[in-house]
Amino acid sequence: MSRTPYFTKQVIERPWFVVDAEDQVLGRFAAGVAKLLIGKNRPEYTPGQDCGQFVIVLNADKIRTTGKKLASKMYYNHSGYPGGLRKRTLAQRLSQDAAEVVRDAVKGMLPKNKLGKRLITKLKVYEGSDHPHQAQLPEQISFEQLAAM
Repeated sequence: MSRTPYFTKQVIERPWFVVDAEDQVLGRFAAGVAKLLIGKNRPEYTPGQDCGQFVIVLNADKIRTTGKKLASKMYYNHSGYPGGLRKRTLAQRLSQDAAEVVRDAVKGMLPKNKLGKRLITKLKVYEGSDHPHQAQLPEQISFEQLAAM
C-alpha cells in the first residue's frame, strides 16, 4: 500500500529565483510568479501544501501594461469613515510605489486563505536592479523560462 507523501519544512528544499520585470506585462508576469510561489512547476506539487519557492522580482518600476490601463484602472481604499473612499489610478500607484503594485497583482493570483498569506511572504519585490539576498544564491531565470514552467 503506497501513501501520498506529506511534505514538511524539513523535507522540502526551497530554491531562490530572481526574475527581471523590465518590459514585462503586469498580469502575465504576476501569473508566472504566482505559479512559482505556489510550486506548480514542481513534480511534488500538492494542493493545500506549501511547496513553493522564494521569488525575487527586480525592476518593478519598469513593468508595463497594455491598453489604456494606466489611466482607466482604478484602485479603491476605504477608511471605514464617511467620505473615506480614496481612488487612485494605476499610473498614480506606479509612480508612488511600483513594488506594491506588483505585489498586489501576484497576491490576487494566490489562494485566499492561510496558505496564500504564507506564500506571499516568500515574494520579495524591489524597484531597482539590486537586492540584499545574495547569500541565498538565487538562480536567475528569464520570463520565457518562467512562462514555460
